[in-house]
Amino acid sequence: MHDLVIRGGRVVDGTGAPARTADVAIDGDLIVEVGRVSTRGRHEIVADGALVAPGWVDVHTHYDGQATWDPEMAPSSHHGVTTVVMGNCGVGFAPVRPGDKNFLIELMEGVEDIPGTALDEGIDWQWETFGEYIDTLATMHRTVDVATTVPHAAVRAYVMGERAHSDDLTAEEIAEVARLMAQGVREGALGCSTSRTILHRSKHGLVPGTNAGTDELAAIADAMAEVGRGLFQYVSDGFIDGGERQWLEYLASVGVDVTYSLAQVPHDPDAYRRALEAAAVQSDSGARLTPQVPARPTGMLFGLQSSFNPFMAHPSYRLLWGRPHDEIVARFRDPSFRAQLLSEQPATEQRAAVHLATAWDQMYRLGDPPDYEPPAEASALATSARVGRTSAEVVYDWLLEDNGKAMIFSPLGSYVDHNHDAIREMLTHPASVVGLGDGGAHCGLICDASFPTYLLTHWARDRHRGERIPVEQVVHKQTQATAEVYGMDDRGVLAEGMLADVNVIDHDGLHLHAPHMVNDLPAGGKRLLQEVDGYVVTVKSGAVTFDDGESTGNRTGRTLKATDDGIIRI
Repeated sequence: MHDLVIRGGRVVDGTGAPARTADVAIDGDLIVEVGRVSTRGRHEIVADGALVAPGWVDVHTHYDGQATWDPEMAPSSHHGVTTVVMGNCGVGFAPVRPGDKNFLIELMEGVEDIPGTALDEGIDWQWETFGEYIDTLATMHRTVDVATTVPHAAVRAYVMGERAHSDDLTAEEIAEVARLMAQGVREGALGCSTSRTILHRSKHGLVPGTNAGTDELAAIADAMAEVGRGLFQYVSDGFIDGGERQWLEYLASVGVDVTYSLAQVPHDPDAYRRALEAAAVQSDSGARLTPQVPARPTGMLFGLQSSFNPFMAHPSYRLLWGRPHDEIVARFRDPSFRAQLLSEQPATEQRAAVHLATAWDQMYRLGDPPDYEPPAEASALATSARVGRTSAEVVYDWLLEDNGKAMIFSPLGSYVDHNHDAIREMLTHPASVVGLGDGGAHCGLICDASFPTYLLTHWARDRHRGERIPVEQVVHKQTQATAEVYGMDDRGVLAEGMLADVNVIDHDGLHLHAPHMVNDLPAGGKRLLQEVDGYVVTVKSGAVTFDDGESTGNRTGRTLKATDDGIIRI
C-alpha cells in the first residue's frame, strides 16, 4: 500500500511534455509511480481531471528574515510554492558581526521594503558566520524548502564595517571579501549574489557593491571557481552591452554559472532581445547564463495604505504620515484638503520619486479581479483627457475608492507598449526562467509572489490581448527550469524517484483576488497579501501542507545545503 495516491489528474509533469491523465503514487517523501496505479493508498486524493503539477520552485525571494520566525512562509506557500531561494540581490543577514545587525536591517528595509521593526523584533540573531546562519535555518521546519546565496553587501559590511559603501578597497579587503563569499558557498550556500542597480538604496546610499570594480568582481569569480560549484545571481538596470558584458564573459571563462534579472526597460526597449540572444550563445559555449524574467510587469501598487503613492511627497500629505487609515481617508474626502494637496508640488529632489509620482501614462486602476494587462486608454493620463480633469485629480479619486483601500497599478518595466507581448517573448525563450516575484519583500508596495498562479490564470487560460502560452510550458518554466538553474535535480518533475512536491489545482476555478494590506508581521508590520482560490491541495515532501487553501499544520519543508556531493536537505 502506498502512503498517498493522487488519482485521475491531468498530469503536467514539469518537463514540457503534453498533459496526460494519470495517477501519482507517493511513499515517504518520494514519488514512486506516475501512470496507472493499481495499488491503493493509505490516503487518496481524487483529482478528477484537476491539474496535477510539481510544486513551484521560486528562485527569487527575500525571506531571509521571515524564514527565521515564520514556518508557514506566506504568501509564497499560499500559491503552491514548495521551494524558495533567498539571499538574492546582494542583501541578507549573514555573515554579521556582533552588534552590526542594524546596518543589515537598514539595508533590507531600504532595498526590499521590509519593515525594519518587524526584522528587529522577529529575528533572533543566533549566528555570525554564513554556515551558522544555515544551521540556524535548519532548526525550523516549514511548509517549503529554503535555500540561500551569500549576499555581497553583508560580506562587505562584515569585512569593511562603516566603509562598506566605499569602492576604494585595499587589495587585502578584496581578497577577504572574495574569501568569505567562497566560504559561504563551501558552508552550504547555492551561490553568491550582488546588486548592480541604482534602484536599490538604503538611507546610507547605494547598496554596498553596486559599483564594485572589475578587480573585486573577478576576485569573487575566481574564488567561486576554486570552490567548483555555485552560481552568481545579480540584478541590474538592464542588459548593458559594455562593462556588464565583459564581466559576464569573465565569469563564463572561469566556469561560473550566472543568473540575473531581465526586464524590458523604457530607455532601451529592445535590449532584452540582445540579452536573450547572448544567454543562448553563452549557454551553448560553456557556463550557463540564465535570465530571470517576470510573469507580469513588476507591479507597484500605489494606495493610501501603501509605502508610496503619487502624493507622498506633497507637504500636506506629509502631515498625515503615521496617522490611522480612517483619518487619512477622512482628510482626503475634505474638499479643502483636496484643493490644497492638488495645488502643491512634491517636496523632494529625488528624481526617481518625482518620476514615479508623475508617470500618469503608467498608472491604472488595478480592480478586483486585478487587471495586470490594462490598455493604454485605461491609464490615468488617457482618462484625464477623456473626462476633462487633470491626471492628478483622476488618481486622487481612484485612491478614495473602496473606502480608501483601492490600489493603483503602476508597472515598473516590461510595459513599454502597454501590453504583455515583450513579456511573452521573454517567457517563451529557451534560455529564460521565471523570476522577480520577490516573495517576502516590498511588503508595502509590490505583491508579486503570486507569479506562479498568474502563469496559470493569465498566460495559460485568460489572456485576451494577445497570444497565450501552453500550460505545459508555463509549468515547466516554474518547476524543472527553475530547479535546474541551481542544480536542484531532485525536484521540479513528476517522475519516479523525484521529491514528492505536488500541486493539485482546479485550473478552471483558479482565481486571484485583489491584493490587500494586513498588519501581521512582528511589531505589527504591514504587508500586502493576495488570496487565491483553486489550489485543491499542495503536497510538500509527501505530506499535504495546504488543503483547499488552509494550512494543515504539516511542516515537511527543510533547509537546503549545497555540498560537494550535491544538495542535501537538513
